[in-house]
Amino acid sequence: MPKVTVDGVELEVPAGATVLQACELAGKEIPRFCYHERLSIAGNCRMCLVEVAPGPPKPQASCALPASEGQVIRTDSPMVKKAREGVMEFLLINHPLDCPICDQGGECDLQDQSVAYGRGATRYHEHKRAVTEKYMGPLIKTQMTRCIHCTRCVRFSEEIAGVDEIGALYRGENTQITTYLEHAAKHELSANVIDLCPVGALTSRPYAFEARSWELTKTLSIDVSDAIGANIRLDSRGREVLRILPRVNDDVNEEWLSDKGRYQVDGLPKRRLDRPWLRKNGKLVAATWDEAFAAIAKIKPGASVAAVAGDLVDCETMFAGKMLVGALGSNLLEGRQTGMKYETSNLAAVNFNSTLAGIETADAILIVGSHVRWEAPLVNARLRKAVKNGAKVFLIGPEWETTFAAEFLGEDAAVLGNLPAHVGEAMAGAVRPAVILGGAALAKGALAPALARADAWKLVRTNDDGSVWNGFNVLHMAASRMGGLMLGYAQPGGIADLAAAKPKLLLSLGADEVDYAAFSDSIIVYVGHHGDKGAHAADVILPAAAYTEKAGTYVNTEGRVQFSEKAVFAPGDAREDWTILRALADALGVSVGFDSFAQLRAAMAAEVPALGVEGLADYGARPAAPKDAQAQGVIGYPIKDFYLTNPIARASATMQHCSAELLHGEPQAEAAE
Repeated sequence: MPKVTVDGVELEVPAGATVLQACELAGKEIPRFCYHERLSIAGNCRMCLVEVAPGPPKPQASCALPASEGQVIRTDSPMVKKAREGVMEFLLINHPLDCPICDQGGECDLQDQSVAYGRGATRYHEHKRAVTEKYMGPLIKTQMTRCIHCTRCVRFSEEIAGVDEIGALYRGENTQITTYLEHAAKHELSANVIDLCPVGALTSRPYAFEARSWELTKTLSIDVSDAIGANIRLDSRGREVLRILPRVNDDVNEEWLSDKGRYQVDGLPKRRLDRPWLRKNGKLVAATWDEAFAAIAKIKPGASVAAVAGDLVDCETMFAGKMLVGALGSNLLEGRQTGMKYETSNLAAVNFNSTLAGIETADAILIVGSHVRWEAPLVNARLRKAVKNGAKVFLIGPEWETTFAAEFLGEDAAVLGNLPAHVGEAMAGAVRPAVILGGAALAKGALAPALARADAWKLVRTNDDGSVWNGFNVLHMAASRMGGLMLGYAQPGGIADLAAAKPKLLLSLGADEVDYAAFSDSIIVYVGHHGDKGAHAADVILPAAAYTEKAGTYVNTEGRVQFSEKAVFAPGDAREDWTILRALADALGVSVGFDSFAQLRAAMAAEVPALGVEGLADYGARPAAPKDAQAQGVIGYPIKDFYLTNPIARASATMQHCSAELLHGEPQAEAAE
């Protein structure tokens, strides 16, 4: 490890570190625009200049200069100060004075650094250059006159997203950043360039002119648009969440967020259920809470009751539902709404065991029945890292446009039992092999044969450093799936067991993907927040809170338990789910054992201790594979439209716009057109 001196302080830095990283290790703030920890080094903004000896007697860009033994680095010398002022002057030559009307105002790197490192006045009085606005789709608003050509957006698209959609035209002062032929950016992580842009050149189109950053209340939460559990921040004003931004968590989402997780926010206040409803003579009519509970009490279901959990619900809601169903004498619980069934006695067999961060280190990966770009865009970004490191990727299922080098082996799940020789050799010979099963593979019975392959390829092994590698992974698609499985929301025959039992009362906890025709003889009580498919089939609707309107516990596909906080209140007469179920217990004359949210959480943690501790749950050793297990049938991916997979997204005008334009090619006229 080389030793360097930064402003008189000597320290050791890791081999391969840059001078900028050495300065940060010494506690010095180095301004930068083009440099980003997760992107390749460009060295084109020159804002990170420092003085280094030995070396030429001039400032040097610290982001691109390796730290070496004996360097003496100055970050605060008169030369450095003057050089940074000069760079800032050049960056501001053509930058418009848009701060009062710019959405980046208040959280703009250019504003902050011009105050801290720039001159007090300009010496340039020539006319500023203007650049025409570029069209980058329904999510990204452009004002390219503000662009300082840091190329962060270009590098993100190429390196992280793996889609070469954004690039630079022309040279020198005439350089312009744009998409190819000004087409919309179509990849699922496109809006992350808004967070990366250090100026106001790329901002959020749906959020334009909505609010200033200092007006907003920030709340920590968890994304429910998929099963990754991305860490997010809810920015709200009054009773409305105005935007969603990613938080940094290297173990889960790094600092990225899918476009759906970010922009379904405008669907939260639309199509909301804000009062109870009763179905009378085939029509839903508004009711009071007392009338709704009285109507349910008249059913007198006894033990003939079942509960089905939706994809977005938190563990507390599912536990409260479980306690209510159990108090009535039933154990009919299910969360796999679309009819999937697989063995759940050992959750290590249906967990993403390598962890999300760990999949980056795999060197041979077999993906079965998963359209990863749509089911988990953030996992897709990690798979790109694995391929960059030399991993070979093989896929079984219908072809989709991958963003990394991969080989498709066929569409039938039976291919898993008859793999080409070179695939078996690659997997068996890998140091860190991994298998990823998607929901489509589970639906074709691929779990058991995949376990057999896992045993043959020794996917669980101990490395030379003593760490254990477990490369057997199941990639779920619902935010509630792992939490539901931990709480027992799984029948041996799936939801068909519930239908076969013909319950008098079906408790639907935000379940909007169920085929309710199978429950035509049941009274359906829907506890949810949007007037979606579940509400249309319900006999009684009890308005509940969305994930932004309640505290909750979520377990992602790798078994990571995470907590979210309440940002705003539910609209109208809607209530938090657990309070509805607690009141429903009184109406049905049973006791559920809790009267407050704290008691509910304590009871849940007592029954499933892992749900009371934030972090990875321990599911134990993976079970052995059953013999002679085979998968068969042509795989069909369950997600048909990436932007419209849940009731919040379906209520979002932005997601509808994205679906129409980006997936179906329908032109979307602006108001003036």
